[in-house]
Amino acid sequence: MNVLTHYYIWYRVHGDVGSARHAVDAMLADVFLRSGVQGRVLVRRDDPRTWMEIYEHVADTLLFEDELARAVARHGAAEHAEGHARHVEAFMAPV
Repeated sequence: MNVLTHYYIWYRVHGDVGSARHAVDAMLADVFLRSGVQGRVLVRRDDPRTWMEIYEHVADTLLFEDELARAVARHGAAEHAEGHARHVEAFMAPV
């Protein structure tokens, strides 16, 4: 059985939202290019400075986590999060 993992990463954006969006979009493209995992970003309905990246159906978690960390560093994505804190949650279907 192939267990797929789903990642939900949330943080509060500080500073210029346009710069943050540019960095996150570049990071998402980089992660997709290097891992094949397509991410997306949602904005909290009642707080537009709270963002959530979603990466679903990840089969190779080691590759994905490594490429995500590298892309975050390459594009300075964490620099746009308050306190540089990106809260990572990983979920899978119950077995």
